[in-house]
Amino acid sequence: MDLVEEVEKALNTIRPYLEADGGNVSVEEITPEKVVRLKLLGSCGSCPMSITTFKAGIEQAIMKAVPEITGVEAINLTDIDDPNAVLPFNMR
Repeated sequence: MDLVEEVEKALNTIRPYLEADGGNVSVEEITPEKVVRLKLLGSCGSCPMSITTFKAGIEQAIMKAVPEITGVEAINLTDIDDPNAVLPFNMR
C-alpha cells in the first residue's frame, strides 16, 4: 500500500463523523518531506470549529495510522473569528 492509500485508509476512519456534519476532506498532495496537505470540504471548509476538527481528529488519525508522515497541513482552515464562518446545520 502506498502512502496515499494509507492516508486515505486513516481518513476513512473519521469520514463518517465529518459527513454527519456535511463535511469531508481530500488529500491534495503528500510532499517529498512526507507532509500531507489536505483540503477541508463542505461544511468543514467554512466551520469555525474546523481547526479543532483538524487538530483533534484528522491530524491525529493520520499521524497515528501512518508513522512515516512527518506533518499534516490544511490548505483552507477557517479562523474561529472569521465573520463568514458558518456552523453546520445540525450544530446551530
